[in-house]
Amino acid sequence: MMQNQQSPSADDEFSPQGNTYHRGPVILRGQMIPSDNTTANLLKAEADTDWLHMDPWRVLRIQSEFVDGFGALAELGPAVAVFGSARIKPQTAEYEAAVRMGEAIARKNIAVITGGGPGVMEAANKGAFLAGGKSVGLGIELPHEQGINDYVNLGMSFRYFFVRKLMFVKYSSGVIICPGGFGTLDEMFEVLTLVQTHKVADMPVVLFDKSYWQGLFDWLEGSVKEHGMISSIDPHLVTITDDPDEAVAIATSAIH
Repeated sequence: MMQNQQSPSADDEFSPQGNTYHRGPVILRGQMIPSDNTTANLLKAEADTDWLHMDPWRVLRIQSEFVDGFGALAELGPAVAVFGSARIKPQTAEYEAAVRMGEAIARKNIAVITGGGPGVMEAANKGAFLAGGKSVGLGIELPHEQGINDYVNLGMSFRYFFVRKLMFVKYSSGVIICPGGFGTLDEMFEVLTLVQTHKVADMPVVLFDKSYWQGLFDWLEGSVKEHGMISSIDPHLVTITDDPDEAVAIATSAIH
């Protein structure tokens, strides 16, 4: 079967652009008709490697990340995602709370999924690891990140944020969000948007540390809501707490 062909029809003689050229699902006419063809380009000896950075090739890389992620996580079993800052230091109260939550989740025979980095992520992975559980780290290719932490026993590193975030949502049945910066806020609002618009079901969301999060939600329920930008946030969908045990109980409540 020819992949690229000019397809003159009875109507072409009346067409203002003449012949129609088909390149797979793409239709080209007039000055857009190429002088080359896909098969010839495939077989051509070419020293130039610029094609490696073209968008069609990136699609294959994106596809491969989806395939690898689905393959690695499909049999993981029930899991809870724990988000939070990479800047939290060991021996701090925030770090120790995340260790405690990771351990409590693992003791329920539920996997812990984090972004795989240091700080809160390392702490939650550490808790899961020390409890003998499944400790998952889904890292991202960033120049300033330290890679997958040592407490992960199932790890992946992604090129693309959107693929990584899909893996979090697809394989987690609950979320605990600890204090964090732009990355944590991005992950939080992604999940809240999906929950609020009912794109995901049975996804309890817990924000840990009232003093950190309450001001944000006061603003959302105040200024943002008063300007008509959002409807009321369903209180059954989001819980803000200072209790690690309550956070774990709620985040795992959809897992039966």
